[in-house]
Amino acid sequence: MTTDTSKDILQKFIFDNAAVRGELVEISNAWREIQSRHDYPKAVKGLLGEMVAAAALLSANLKFNGSIVMQIFGDGPVKLLVVECDAELHLRATAKLSPGATVPDDASMAQLLNVGGQGRFVITLDPKDKVPGQQPYQGVVPLVGEDVATVIENYMLRSEQMDTKLWLAADDNVARGLLLQKLPRNSNIEGQVAQATEEEDIETWNRALALGGTLQQKELLEADVATLLKRLFWEETIRVFDPLHPEFHCTCSREKVGNMLKMLGREEVDSALHDLGQLAINCDFCGKHYEFDAVDCAQLFAADTTADAIAPASDVKH
Repeated sequence: MTTDTSKDILQKFIFDNAAVRGELVEISNAWREIQSRHDYPKAVKGLLGEMVAAAALLSANLKFNGSIVMQIFGDGPVKLLVVECDAELHLRATAKLSPGATVPDDASMAQLLNVGGQGRFVITLDPKDKVPGQQPYQGVVPLVGEDVATVIENYMLRSEQMDTKLWLAADDNVARGLLLQKLPRNSNIEGQVAQATEEEDIETWNRALALGGTLQQKELLEADVATLLKRLFWEETIRVFDPLHPEFHCTCSREKVGNMLKMLGREEVDSALHDLGQLAINCDFCGKHYEFDAVDCAQLFAADTTADAIAPASDVKH
């Protein structure tokens, strides 16, 4: 296996003749791109980085043209963590903290997001090409577990009825993760239908879990994907596929901001304009700045679509 070390990498693999698949991901360039737009406390960065790795691992198996949006709603110093990743592994992420929140470097997930037991984990599957009336699928579960990996494992078992095991780690430089999944028998995995017996599937799954269980967080942070794959599974017969390359990409646009303003309603927008003179909106993900003055907003509500109001404001108003 040859890899392009200049790019972030996601490596898929399957265990021959068994309904067990795995993925390893290493996100450094995109992760630093996300961090460059925000100054989060160390503990928050760790959680968000683990979610970034997990979102890429789950998105690599999307069967539709769309994205996974992974959210944790908290009731502590951290109010929200959001990661979005599409089928092409375009990633973006953000976090919202309570005003004036103090976050110790060693704060646990429960201390940050589940102080009162009201934390929630939400996964949204959002198709890009929706048919009329189609809504995104959304699953919501309590924030059960000590870390991001356990929360997602519980979600996958509860909502998808799929045995999933994750190992995740992130620091200032990299977010990495390992995913193992036991699929239904006779699944078509990357063009291969497993021929193993049920007992052999279970044996392979348990062996894969045992090998993954030898992985320490320090090793996950320090070793690259090729090294981890060789170290963990060198005695296994696995099939490795061409690597994929996650990257940072924000989908914000003036049109989307305009649609958001229209959803707020004319009365609320006019009230904000009266108080502020013009509306200045920054994208939470990439920080891009958008401005709408009174003329822009009037065009939003006068048009059937935002098409007439999405062009950047000119110097001369008529």
